Amino acid sequence: MRLATVRHQGGTCAARIEGETAALLDARDLGELLARGDGAAAAARVVGEIPAATARYAPPVTAPTKVVCVGMNYRGHIEETGEPEPEYPTLFAKFADALIGASDEIVLPRDSERVDWEVELVAVVGRELRHADADAAAAGIAGFTVGNDISVRDWQGRTTQWLQGKTFDSTTPVGPCVVTTDEIGTFPDLEIRCEVDGELRQRSRTSDLLRGPAELISYISAIVRLHPGDLVFTGTPAGTGIGHTPPLRLEPGQSVASSIEGIGALLNPCVAEPAR
Repeated sequence: MRLATVRHQGGTCAARIEGETAALLDARDLGELLARGDGAAAAARVVGEIPAATARYAPPVTAPTKVVCVGMNYRGHIEETGEPEPEYPTLFAKFADALIGASDEIVLPRDSERVDWEVELVAVVGRELRHADADAAAAGIAGFTVGNDISVRDWQGRTTQWLQGKTFDSTTPVGPCVVTTDEIGTFPDLEIRCEVDGELRQRSRTSDLLRGPAELISYISAIVRLHPGDLVFTGTPAGTGIGHTPPLRLEPGQSVASSIEGIGALLNPCVAEPAR
């Protein structure tokens, strides 16, 4: 099943993508739908239809209680940084104000000159999880979507804590759809790629993850309670701008295309944040 949140009549609406049609459901977004419990997405009442091709996609979950991200989790990316494999998952967070939809503008912060791309497989939590073992964590994954952890490197590197470089407003595209685990499993092996202005920058497979989604979610749930609709960014493969010599960066006017086989694609133009 393919699920999404679309912008409709001045607000948002959860949707089930059925071929060329987006069936609008009686929920504000996918997070609200997931909070109703297992099976709610399939049983939700259809309140309208629009063509899927013309749908304007919001982030699948517009106000998650948590957005937890994992750094240094693809073997190829670890190799390009020259760092050792981390003993434990490297965790940081984002706030909901960072999230944008599948075709929304990435706002390049006016106080930065080093903005980077990081395509990621994003797990969407489907039920409340706390101290979940790996099996419970896997069963608690509603599905997967595409994300790009656009990173503000000069701010990220100011201290050993990465948060300040990871959660600038309107920088993190997510979507367009969530594909449920009954279709792709809980640790899918899919091609993942990122292009900037049509030039391939990242290409790998999600099977190159050092730690899989269920292992990560189990670890996170030992720290904090996860709720339906929470997002877990699982890490990025090799090919980031900082991994090039000299480093590459995003510029206003460029576009970032992020895609994962069988899930979907994002295409986001980059714009400069207005001056003060």
